[in-house]
Amino acid sequence: MKSAARISRPARRMVRAFTLLEILVVLAIIGLLVSLAVTNVGNLFSGSQKDITRLFVTQSMQAPLNAYKIHLGDYPTTAEGLQALVTPSANKADRWRGPYLQDSKLPVDPWGESYQYRYPGVKNKNGYDLWSKGPDKTDGTQDDIGNW
Repeated sequence: MKSAARISRPARRMVRAFTLLEILVVLAIIGLLVSLAVTNVGNLFSGSQKDITRLFVTQSMQAPLNAYKIHLGDYPTTAEGLQALVTPSANKADRWRGPYLQDSKLPVDPWGESYQYRYPGVKNKNGYDLWSKGPDKTDGTQDDIGNW
């Protein structure tokens, strides 16, 4: 029996546990890493929203608007707006071959706002202006994303 007691004492000394302070330090470090990750994911997502919007106004709407121009002879006016790609104007119904947009829905930007359209363009003198009001949802500010 004495030999068994001798073996168990050194074995007990070899077993080490973490102190409460060490566990708290590890939890604090994990918390910092998680907060950094969440912050950076938010920044990455907002950057992609701007990229998606830029692609939409410069490329995605180009084909529907050009198809409209080919069929009707010109782009929709500012008064007709992008709605002309979904429903025909009364005076152009005989030439209209739409809808020119998939699902017959007017698109909205990643911030839930309607895209802005103007023809003839102010920024694009020989074409149309198409833009999003951007993250601040205010027209005419520096964060607007347009096809110019």
